[in-house]
Amino acid sequence: MGSMEVLLPLKGQLATLRAQIEEMRAHQGLDRLGEELADTALQMESPGFWDDPDAAQAVTRRRAGIEKTIERWDRMRAALEEVEVLLELAEEEEAEDLVAEIGQKLDALSDAAEQRRVELLLSGEADAYDGIVTIHPGAGGTESADWAGMLLRMYTRWAERNGYSVQMIDLIPGDEAGVKSATFLVSGEYAYGYLKAEAGVHRLVRISPFDAAKRRHTSFASVFVSPDLPDDVEVEIDEKDLRVDVFRSSGAGGQHVNKTSSAVRMTHIPSGIVVSCQNERSQHQNRAQALKVLRSRLYELELERREEEMGKLTGEKREIAWGSQIRSYVFQPYQMVKDHRTGFETGNVQAVMDGDLSPMMRAYLLHQMTGARKPGP
Repeated sequence: MGSMEVLLPLKGQLATLRAQIEEMRAHQGLDRLGEELADTALQMESPGFWDDPDAAQAVTRRRAGIEKTIERWDRMRAALEEVEVLLELAEEEEAEDLVAEIGQKLDALSDAAEQRRVELLLSGEADAYDGIVTIHPGAGGTESADWAGMLLRMYTRWAERNGYSVQMIDLIPGDEAGVKSATFLVSGEYAYGYLKAEAGVHRLVRISPFDAAKRRHTSFASVFVSPDLPDDVEVEIDEKDLRVDVFRSSGAGGQHVNKTSSAVRMTHIPSGIVVSCQNERSQHQNRAQALKVLRSRLYELELERREEEMGKLTGEKREIAWGSQIRSYVFQPYQMVKDHRTGFETGNVQAVMDGDLSPMMRAYLLHQMTGARKPGP
């Protein structure tokens, strides 16, 4: 096969990618973002800009986000131009040794374009925020507590694989294994946008390591996800609507946590939302963290209310039991993870438990965009 024929499929792949990227650039509104970037520069140069620190921080955060978005598209366009130059060089000099390199660069560019396509789906007002995740085991004692601990490990691994940081806010270990409750903050770009796909009930089927008879058990755990709000986002919380209880921490942290009533449990009476924090050393710090989580949960509640009003499908707060799961993880008698909302499934259970969640998250985002009705469990 001549060099020209070898290059034809690569040229076709490049042309397809170029069209996709230009379409996405137009959808992103790069011209509008450029104008907004110039506007933020004028605002920051104006006298008295820092007189209102919260408003100033909102502007600087928005500017940083715009700069990062523009920089990404510029890098992608530069990568396109690099491949075009290599193709021209390979054609002019009949350099077939460049074919493998061009193919690798096109594959990398295709992956980057797919990632950008998914991020364009993350257009919700809170999607770019960090995410606060809470895991609770369902009924079932040690079995469910162990499953909740496995989910905590899964999300921690997912965060590590994707360059996110994890900060534990509240952790209550199980009596024998796993956790009774875990709340943690995942920080990084679009953390909440991706993690919101995980909100719901997760079902595990396996041969129990805690059953001497080696019988198959089914366990459940619930996952709640809410956005970590910047300080300038207002969420009204009336002090009279709060009940705050203090108690001695049962978690890690040395002797200090067990000697003083530093742990805080905060109940928002109108909504019934209960949050707790015992990982910090002082009651004041734990109260601040609990209030942070409560603001996040109330904001999420408001987002759900708006979506319901718009007639969109939302993650329902269901009983942690049979028939309500969003996803099933089957270890025995066969191996499969299936998302019941999108139909996505994989037989590589170990990869999923090691944090390979991104394909399922992307499938959920695409499913939400198409508005397809979710199948039953």
